[in-house]
Amino acid sequence: MRGEQEYLAGGKPCPVEVTQEIIGGKWKGVILYKLLESGCLRFSELKRRLPRITQRMLTLQLRSLEDDGLVTRTIYPEVPPRVEYQLTELGKTLRPVIDSLMQWGLFYEEAKAATDSNNAAS
Repeated sequence: MRGEQEYLAGGKPCPVEVTQEIIGGKWKGVILYKLLESGCLRFSELKRRLPRITQRMLTLQLRSLEDDGLVTRTIYPEVPPRVEYQLTELGKTLRPVIDSLMQWGLFYEEAKAATDSNNAAS
């Protein structure tokens, strides 16, 4: 409650803004969802599950999530090197947020389709 009072008094940034800064953007939420869904993924597996993301963008987004303490990267000393990503305990706390985003996305698609079909029928 103290943090909320500081925010309302103008002493702290908006919590929604902080959250958006950390998990916002086109790919971070999807990456988090895939890691929540699968637990631990190798870079190549993650890339395969996100076919529209470039390798460079996936690397940048994973580094950012790692810097924010949401993802851990484990490098195994093998040839070729194996790199695995998984959520930290802090990252796992995002499950209800990501699940809510997914549910809202499904709701939005249904609502938009209903609106579009009603407009087409008019």
